[in-house]
Amino acid sequence: MEFVVMYRLREGIDRSRILEVYPRHRTFYEQFRADGGGLLALGPFSVPDPAAGSMGIFSSREDAERFIAADPFVVEGLAEARILEWDVVRFA
Repeated sequence: MEFVVMYRLREGIDRSRILEVYPRHRTFYEQFRADGGGLLALGPFSVPDPAAGSMGIFSSREDAERFIAADPFVVEGLAEARILEWDVVRFA
């Protein structure tokens, strides 16, 4: 079982605000990963609409919850996040 965090930008968030917060978000996820936080993958959906959101994949619910609780995008009110259990089947 893996855990997917689905992000969606809050209504009315200006793109400039996203660009302002992104460096803190990047520093956070890089450090989280370096500390062995169970972050397997993350990134935005490649849709022209920035409101399409993004997702992260984690090895445990606890890691996903810790990530959300401290992620600058969530803490600073730009995004909402929810956790989904993913019963993944891997082929490689």
